[in-house]
Amino acid sequence: MKYLKSLCWIAASLFACQNLYANAESETLGCASVAEIEIEARTVLTTAYSHGEADHLKYGKKNAIGTPLRYGKIRSAAADWSRFPLGTRFRLVSDPDTLYVVDDYGSALVGKETIDLYKPTMSSMRKWGMRHVEIEIVKWGCLIESLRILKPRATKARHVRRMVWAIQKRINALGNLNS
Repeated sequence: MKYLKSLCWIAASLFACQNLYANAESETLGCASVAEIEIEARTVLTTAYSHGEADHLKYGKKNAIGTPLRYGKIRSAAADWSRFPLGTRFRLVSDPDTLYVVDDYGSALVGKETIDLYKPTMSSMRKWGMRHVEIEIVKWGCLIESLRILKPRATKARHVRRMVWAIQKRINALGNLNS
């Protein structure tokens, strides 16, 4: 069943990536779904980051796609886009009223099932620390859009090359299943 769910979100990413930025006001970040995929729960390690951290200062309050980092009912999160593609939407089971959207990535996250939650202050970031939490994936993001954004950046950073390679590997695996 786990394999089938992974296959479903890869297929949705491959065949239905569209309208990523079509309606920013209604917060549509992600691929159009081929079909509704049931909510998937899993436990992940979460950490926190802030725009005030030394390694984030050059980006200011912007995420990897150049839009403002969000903190409210909808919040920004960073992850390895080969594991949690751009636009992946999830909720913390302990905070079901807040929706997180993967719109950022970080070098320390590549190759890990860790999600970095955006916090607007250094004190709230430190207060969060590192926690294992249960999340519910509401909607998977888009591998194709993740790849489109990452590919031009791959020559500049090793961690981006690693994500590009992992995304291409997943896409190729799906192609081989259809052969």
